[in-house]
Amino acid sequence: MMIDRLRKSYHEFPRSFWVLAGSGFIDRLGATLIFPFFSLYITQKFDVGMTQAGVLLAIFSVTGLAGNMIGGALTDRFGRRALVLFGLVISALSSVLMGLVDDLSVFYVLAGFVGLLSDLGGPARQAMVADLLPEEQRSEGFGIMRVAGNMAWIIGPTIGGLLAARSYLLLFVLDAISSIIVAIILYLAVPETMPERDGEAEDPNLLETVRGYRLVGRDRLFIVFVMTTMLMSVVYLQMYSTLSVYLRDVHGIPARGFGALLSMNAATVVLLQFWVTRRVRPYPQMLVMALGTALYLVGFTAYGFVSSYLLFAIAMLVITFGEMLIIPVGQALAARFAPGTMRGRYMAVFALSWAIPNTVGPYAAGLIMDHYDPRWVWYASGILCSLAALGYLLLHRRTRARFEETEPVREAFGESQP
Repeated sequence: MMIDRLRKSYHEFPRSFWVLAGSGFIDRLGATLIFPFFSLYITQKFDVGMTQAGVLLAIFSVTGLAGNMIGGALTDRFGRRALVLFGLVISALSSVLMGLVDDLSVFYVLAGFVGLLSDLGGPARQAMVADLLPEEQRSEGFGIMRVAGNMAWIIGPTIGGLLAARSYLLLFVLDAISSIIVAIILYLAVPETMPERDGEAEDPNLLETVRGYRLVGRDRLFIVFVMTTMLMSVVYLQMYSTLSVYLRDVHGIPARGFGALLSMNAATVVLLQFWVTRRVRPYPQMLVMALGTALYLVGFTAYGFVSSYLLFAIAMLVITFGEMLIIPVGQALAARFAPGTMRGRYMAVFALSWAIPNTVGPYAAGLIMDHYDPRWVWYASGILCSLAALGYLLLHRRTRARFEETEPVREAFGESQP
């Protein structure tokens, strides 16, 4: 069903976009060989506990924040293509190095460099999707990118689990190979996509480009949008951190039971994401974000009240439909706020709406789990989702006039549509 829809819609999207989506699948496939087993690798190879593994993950996260912000500025100064290719090459080298390092203290240092450099290309990739597609197709485009990523999540961990029993180094090498393959594909098949500047305007130097973040910070509606998304993201990210422990410790659900819920989530996205994003295209995007957040409210809060596996699965389906609305539409909205020549910086700041919650959310939930009634994680999730949904509704009212003036804004910044 999904393949038929994609085939019918193939000619609606430019060839470069499909190359980007296909190469994204290959890149994500390599990453999913390793990511689910990274903590197992660290604890086994270096004979340490989860605390040390958690420190490494925190280093990746914090330095990744810095790399993401630097990458956003570099993307708007030097173009999307160069930053994406640089990130892929660095990712390949770092994968091999992480597979070879035998000293944990060296691994800490390596994690800092890897987090900083490998995330430089993240804003460029997001900006490239926005550059290639007109505004009315961006939600669908980001949805297709999600389908590619979730297909990798269905395949990669299964293969990785089999290969990890033989050699973790093999997983790192395969990830490096996938990154190099993607770099070659993009180098040969995808041109630079950054819109041209006004012919009379001089290219800003790098310092001026970095200072351009001040302009992003003055965009009050965009900053409110990012902060509202942070509230929602704190809740959503519990699915990948707290939920597995909660189901195990409170309801006795084993790891394979939680894994089945995640597999159902990924399979549903693969089958229905394109259909969902196409169906909501005519509706105001802020209202779609509010609806998706309301589904999060129902799904996540349910975990504090229900106790059967069937109801856990139903709650996961509700959450999945929420994320199929929120994630592609949220990315499209971030691109919609941005002038074409500042998309890299806008996408970098928007990434904070996920990166910061990923740093603080699991820790806050852990405090609740360890010291209070664990169900309060999900009660608090409902409160945060209520606030976020209200925020999107208010933003809908405040942004209508701005988004209706999108074309004049583009002309003012000298943006040319691809």
